[in-house]
Amino acid sequence: MQRHFDEELQQLKEKLLRMSSLVEEIIVTSIKSLLDRDVALAEKVIKDDNAIDMFEVEIDELSLRLLALYQPQAGDLRFITSSMKINNDLERIGDLAVNIAQRALDLIKVPPLKSLDDLLQMATATQKMLKDSLNAFVNKDSNLAIDVCRRDDFVDNLNHQIFLKTLTDKPKNQTEVERAIDLVLVAKNLERIADHSTNIAEDVIYIVEGKTIKHHLFEQNPT
Repeated sequence: MQRHFDEELQQLKEKLLRMSSLVEEIIVTSIKSLLDRDVALAEKVIKDDNAIDMFEVEIDELSLRLLALYQPQAGDLRFITSSMKINNDLERIGDLAVNIAQRALDLIKVPPLKSLDDLLQMATATQKMLKDSLNAFVNKDSNLAIDVCRRDDFVDNLNHQIFLKTLTDKPKNQTEVERAIDLVLVAKNLERIADHSTNIAEDVIYIVEGKTIKHHLFEQNPT
C-alpha cells in the first residue's frame, strides 16, 4: 500500500512540475507577443492554454484519489491539499496569459505607444515572482517564498501607476481610448498573476513549515 502511495504521490509531483513549466512558458510568450507585436505568438498562447486545462483536471483527480484511498497524514497531507490549491492558481495564471495575448492581438491592430517602460517593468517583476514562487515550491524554500510575498506590493504600485498615467494622458480619439483600455487590462492581468504567484508562495510556506500565512503577514511579522 505504501509503495503504491509513494508512486502516485511522485506522479502528482511530476504533473505539477510539468504544468508549472508550461505556465511559466505561456506567460513569457504572452508578454513577448505584446511587446513584439507578434500575432503568431499570441495565437500560440491561446492554443497552449488547452494543455494547462488538461493538467488541472488530471492533477485534481489524482489528488482526490490520493486523499480518498490512502488518507495521508502530516506532511504528505499538507502537500496534497496545497497541490490542489497551487493547481488552481496555475490554471488561473494560464487564463490570465490568454487574456494578455488577446489584448495583444487588439493592440497589434493600432499604432504602438512610444514607450511601454512601466508595463515592461511590471511584466518583468511579475514573471520573476512567478518563477521564484515555482522555484520555492520545487526546492521547498520557505525563505524565497516569503520574499515573493513581500514583492506583491511593488507590482500593485506599478499597476496603480500605469492606471493613473493612462488617465492623465487623455486619449484624443476612439482608437487611443481603446488602446488605453487594453493597456490597463494588460496591467490588471499582470497584477492578478502576481497575486496568484503570492498564493503559491504562501502554499509553499504551509507545505514546508506547516504555517498558514495570509492576511497582512508582514504587518504582523516585520522581520
